Amino acid sequence: MRRGAYLVGVAGGSGSGKTSLVRALREQLPPGSVCVVSQDDYYHPKEQQAIDPNGKVNFDLPSAVDMEGLARDLRELVAGRSIHRKEYTFNQPDKEPDLIELLPAPVILVEGLFVLHHEPVRELFDLRVFIDASEGAQLDRRLRRDSRERGYGEAEILYQWEHHVLPAYRNYLLPYRHLCDLHVVNELGFERAVNVLRHHLLLTAGVEEPLGQGL
Repeated sequence: MRRGAYLVGVAGGSGSGKTSLVRALREQLPPGSVCVVSQDDYYHPKEQQAIDPNGKVNFDLPSAVDMEGLARDLRELVAGRSIHRKEYTFNQPDKEPDLIELLPAPVILVEGLFVLHHEPVRELFDLRVFIDASEGAQLDRRLRRDSRERGYGEAEILYQWEHHVLPAYRNYLLPYRHLCDLHVVNELGFERAVNVLRHHLLLTAGVEEPLGQGL
């Protein structure tokens, strides 16, 4: 959807490295040239989420996320208008969510589980990236992240992995991998992919390299 901004969609399974790749790419581009939009900040409240047959909340469904709101905000950013939204706190009731301001920029990086599954969002992207890792690597990363950052116990993480995360990956992510322009395998790192994306954006998205740096 090339108009006032160049939109890049980054999808991949839980623990594949979506957020890390987007952060690394943003750091490699000139200040002010990138706006990062996370699908996580569009989750519906916990009380609106689906309950699985065992009575557990399932956040790994497309219906868990306000994808229409995400599509609307992306169109606003493309039109040159800023967005204000409360951050998602991963259901930590004691944490007060910050108010996020998203500013229009030449490059908009959008990352999330379902950004390719939802067609109105998918069709906005000028470039689609799928980041992958082995299921073992993804599980190891999720165990470390969710225990350290989100306060989940190991048993809960493993339950979610088996009953929610893997089915979501197979049903709502893998069917769209073939639609992507770039497939990144993140087992030992993604430095080469970051460099490829950086060069592509500098050449095609109207981003100017600061003086003293070059391709």
